[in-house]
Amino acid sequence: MELMQKLKALPQAIRNAMPPLPAVNGRVLGALLVAGTVGTAAYLLVSHPPLYTVQRGEAAVRSNLFTGSAVVFNDGRILALPGVHEVRGLPLHDLSYRATAMSRADGPAPLQSVEGLSLGLDLTLRYAVDPSRLAQLARTLPDNIERDLVDPALQGVAYRLVAKRTVREIFSSQRAELQQQMESELRAKLAADGLLLRSVQIGKVDLPADYRRGMDALLAEGLSAEKMRYTLELKDKQVKQSELEAAADKVRREIAAEAAGREQVLAAKAQEEAMKHVIPFKQRQIEQRELEAKAQSASRIKVAEGEAQARRIEAEGEAKAREKLADAEAYRLAQLGKVNIEQMTAEGELITKHPLLVQKTLADKLSSKVQVIIAPPPAAGGFIGNGLLGAKNEAKE
Repeated sequence: MELMQKLKALPQAIRNAMPPLPAVNGRVLGALLVAGTVGTAAYLLVSHPPLYTVQRGEAAVRSNLFTGSAVVFNDGRILALPGVHEVRGLPLHDLSYRATAMSRADGPAPLQSVEGLSLGLDLTLRYAVDPSRLAQLARTLPDNIERDLVDPALQGVAYRLVAKRTVREIFSSQRAELQQQMESELRAKLAADGLLLRSVQIGKVDLPADYRRGMDALLAEGLSAEKMRYTLELKDKQVKQSELEAAADKVRREIAAEAAGREQVLAAKAQEEAMKHVIPFKQRQIEQRELEAKAQSASRIKVAEGEAQARRIEAEGEAKAREKLADAEAYRLAQLGKVNIEQMTAEGELITKHPLLVQKTLADKLSSKVQVIIAPPPAAGGFIGNGLLGAKNEAKE
């Protein structure tokens, strides 16, 4: 509509801006006006093309201003003629809204509990536009959905539900119940306006500083009491467990004793049964050992007799060998004596024939100790050593 008004007002603006023209006839003036209008329309079509591009994650609803019909487009580019069509894009993905005004106890719009205390809730909503009612919602939904629909609905539900509960209930015991009630009531409210509620999340609970300190102290005491109660219950359970374990141990010992007794009886019976077979076996073993001992004794006697016989034979052989050795030695000595006698006889005869051999022999014996011997020759063929050994004695005589 605004574009059409601009198109209608443009020729007049152009006429006002143009300098006065000389007077012309009506036909020429009409042609000029038509040409100006067409040029202006062409310029507007080029600068503002009648096309709308559907963005990712949204749906475009094109409404006909004359017939009132609406067509939904999910992608691509669609034709939107000025003055004929009106196009509105609606998101298809989930949207989130966080109520910052009521998130703090000292904020601009805090919540009030049943005691009249101010508190803040960190509330986050996830919602989406109903995809089955896009054609209808394109005409009814406000431009700012969060400000005009989501926030008023959330405030109406949150203030009413929080005002029915104490701060302690909201802070601790009934937070989940409060979240479920909010989600249930908001889903119905927003569904009437064409919005689908996905979830409601309650985050941090902001309390006044004084009340928070008192609440922390009460919670600490409550936790201490709960801890003591759980401790006493645990001790009681431990005592019962000890009793049960003692009883079970007693039964287990009795069963073990009975089993041990039965086992001993069975072992005794088995031993008795085994002895019936063991005693004959032991007797056979004793008899076998006696026979083995007799055989071993006889064998040792045989071995001893054999060894004695062998030793006797060895002694006789050794005696005979010694006799033969003695005979051989006597024979050897006799032969040596004969040889020595014959040698001495031969040597005596040789010395008799050659007496100087004695002197030579003496010189040979003394040659290793005396290098040079100078002596006068003996008189009358005497011994050469008489001059050295016995000359003085002869002189004395």
